[in-house]
Amino acid sequence: MAQVSEQTALMLAVRDRRDKAAFSRLFDHFAPRLKAVIMRSGTGSGQAEEIVQEVMLTVWRKADQFDPERAQVSAWVYQIARNRQIDVLRKESRPVPEALKHETENEPDATRMLAVEQEAGHLRQALEALSPDQRVVIEKAYFGEMTHQDIHDDTGLPLGTIKSRIRLGLERLRHELKGLRAE
Repeated sequence: MAQVSEQTALMLAVRDRRDKAAFSRLFDHFAPRLKAVIMRSGTGSGQAEEIVQEVMLTVWRKADQFDPERAQVSAWVYQIARNRQIDVLRKESRPVPEALKHETENEPDATRMLAVEQEAGHLRQALEALSPDQRVVIEKAYFGEMTHQDIHDDTGLPLGTIKSRIRLGLERLRHELKGLRAE
């Protein structure tokens, strides 16, 4: 059996055993990321939280529809979120933001989804190859969407050190991932 990601293992536990602890971990992982993505499209914090709650409820209710052969968990969850956000915007008779329109018009095919999943795997491996100091600040900056000042406040590291670690880490990632697009 092929090795699966932590999120896939958790989602399969929810799908197959209705595992509430696994769902709680998925919720803790996806909720802040979903909220940030939804807010970036201009939705207010309160409404974004409501959408996230509805999305995660849908994930729980429709867990039986998750198929790890068709999409990775993040793609499946973000698709549910995008669809829910479009529904909310339509109900409010607000125009759909351009970014969401283009995604609807250009639905990714299975080949593209597989390529994205493979690229994500390469990125995970490249991140693991970084020094822990570099990996932590890059994850905070790019996955946690923290500013340099937020990272400083969180870690106590000097801003110059944070910037250097990010710069050096990104250079190493570029080197590790070089040629990925050429394949």
